[in-house]
Amino acid sequence: MLKKYVIIPALIAALYCALVFMFMPISFGTVQIRVAEALTVLPYFTSSAIYGLFVGCMLANIIGGAGILDIVLGSLATLVAAYLTYKVKNKWLAPIPPIVINMFVVGYVLNVYYGMDYWLAVASVAAGQIVSCMGLGMLLLLQLDKYKERLFS
Repeated sequence: MLKKYVIIPALIAALYCALVFMFMPISFGTVQIRVAEALTVLPYFTSSAIYGLFVGCMLANIIGGAGILDIVLGSLATLVAAYLTYKVKNKWLAPIPPIVINMFVVGYVLNVYYGMDYWLAVASVAAGQIVSCMGLGMLLLLQLDKYKERLFS
């Protein structure tokens, strides 16, 4: 019980924050590839990843984000995307919710804070999310899928 509701979410939150700050130059701004978003496939394996991703994203956005709108909307987007990923039962579709949710929500945030054209911002975020979630995230998911009983049960 402690592992599922405390340890796993805490580890995911810490890893998300660490990845955001290790790759700080590409984690924020008008063109971003947030490597930590690869972790958004983890709710496919366990619901406890939902909370870890939410807290990790919120902490990263508090420390290095664009402002309150980024903290609130960006974190809520991660929460909704993580929940939807948890509901997806096809591993090949697991990266889709974070890509779609974030491209519109973070696109809006970039539009507000940086004056970036909304549709250009949406396209920019979508491209970064595809690299992070579909590329890196699927690599992670396929590796973890081999050990899911040992890691997440």
